[in-house]
Amino acid sequence: MARASGLSVSALRFYDGAGVLAPALVDPGTGYRRYAQQQVPAARLVAGLRRVGMPLAEITRLLDLRASSPAAVPDLLDAHLRRLEDGLGDARREIFRLRALFTASAQPMVGARRRLTVPGRDLAAAVDAVRFAVGDDPELPMLGGVQFEVDGSILRLVATDRYRMAFSEVGGDLPETADLPPEPADPAGTTDRLAPTVFAPVGFVDEARNLLTGGGPATVVLDTDGISLRFRDRQVTGTALGHDFPDYRRLLRETTGGPDRRRVTVDVAGLRERLAATETRTVVREDDGAPCAVSVLMVDAGNALTVSGADAPPDPDVVRVGVNREFLLDALDAAGPGQLVLELDGPIRPLAVRRLDDDRAFSILMPIRL
Repeated sequence: MARASGLSVSALRFYDGAGVLAPALVDPGTGYRRYAQQQVPAARLVAGLRRVGMPLAEITRLLDLRASSPAAVPDLLDAHLRRLEDGLGDARREIFRLRALFTASAQPMVGARRRLTVPGRDLAAAVDAVRFAVGDDPELPMLGGVQFEVDGSILRLVATDRYRMAFSEVGGDLPETADLPPEPADPAGTTDRLAPTVFAPVGFVDEARNLLTGGGPATVVLDTDGISLRFRDRQVTGTALGHDFPDYRRLLRETTGGPDRRRVTVDVAGLRERLAATETRTVVREDDGAPCAVSVLMVDAGNALTVSGADAPPDPDVVRVGVNREFLLDALDAAGPGQLVLELDGPIRPLAVRRLDDDRAFSILMPIRL
């Protein structure tokens, strides 16, 4: 069995003890394990899944689904792949930061500027995809802007107001630094001067969006003081807000994937009609006492979406989540016409709204407890 599956003998013993891959027969006198020929494919699957780092619990679930609901297996694999990609992205960002720290230490006169050229139309679409999620609470100034990040040749935009978060990326040329003038020496003597992120005020974001009309390249420059955008022969600048943007990556990791997460493809116009035709529940938010109209989204075992305004009796085969209807409509507007994908997996986990043809832009809505 070890030779046929690619698993070592000790691994077979381990997976038996873990309840993942039990032998067909165990000799009661010697403890010798015997496996059936039809178990070889499952063992090979286990070997492959462990090579890509899938947790044991999910391997067990996948093997169960392979027998009971094989159509659900690709979704489980895709969810794990997204987790791996998120982990790789986190590692890439950390390596970038460490490289920047090393460069800054070795060359303290090198400036902290990053310049990236991206298509103007793509940048305009990225701004439209996140603008609705910018916070406007004066008591939470750390939410009143858009986080701009340069990650290799990618420009990333993120905004959140606590109840929703929007994320978008634009691909461009490799960032340029050599032709930019060096920054003056830091009188405080700090060495962490390379900062490929800027938390930009919403005023700059709106000015930049108004500038981005028509085609052509747009050049974005990030430095320790702020951000600038040049498009054609015009330029706008903004001073970085003096607040730390929340750790949105943790929420992304919590939202991405999951064995029970449902992915439902919907038509935007049709969903808007259903939301308009369905009565809502009025719920008062606990943190600020503000009333909001709530729609209940329910997905059954056949992946059919139902919109309701009322609470429904518990059903283990139905995934249900309450959302602020106004916020959901804003997310649909930001996603644009056509089709999109809703990802949901229960009443207390965030709802993700993704474009069907572009995984670089999506939004997350926090659920309303029913």
